[in-house]
Amino acid sequence: MTTDFFSPIIILQWLGTGFGITQVLLARKNNIHNYLFGIISILIGIWVLYASKLYADILLHLYYLTMSIYGWFYWKFGKQKEEVPITYANWQEHLKGIGIVVGCFIIMAYWLSEHTNSDVPYWDATTTAFAWAGMWLMARRKMENWIYLNVSNIISIPLLFYKELYIYAGLTIFLFAVGTSGYFKWRQIILNESRNQYKTA
Repeated sequence: MTTDFFSPIIILQWLGTGFGITQVLLARKNNIHNYLFGIISILIGIWVLYASKLYADILLHLYYLTMSIYGWFYWKFGKQKEEVPITYANWQEHLKGIGIVVGCFIIMAYWLSEHTNSDVPYWDATTTAFAWAGMWLMARRKMENWIYLNVSNIISIPLLFYKELYIYAGLTIFLFAVGTSGYFKWRQIILNESRNQYKTA
């Protein structure tokens, strides 16, 4: 893989990184417009991943694209045609999250190992599985999304270094830090909203 600083892959990584950083910072602030920047970052990432033969991550990005569109509408309108608040996942949502991880890993591991030339099928499948669950929880505005996404991030970092995608590896390290911060930021938002409701009760 080329490491020329001005190669198309490097330039696209920088562009995707810029939009990705903006997206995650807006998500940390609970800003709905994070999805607009995320969609652009996703589209750029799909091309980079195709050139790097990370096929499961391409499917992950297509899923991100779907969840970004769904998440924007759900955050905006929810089930009651009004903006939904941040909440903790209930037991059913926890089971769904775990089910997504297990189901996605089985499908991706089989497909990557049997039907592609991926040299890291199980590694790639694991990061994809946790990210799929995390993105679903993010779209539902659930606190636990940060946990699932950070599990994916911490596994992705050495994988991206192995693939010589150093810019994306750096972005993922940054995303891990923001994901940790985002969890505590969202928890504070929930506490503040609870206090405000208590005062007005």
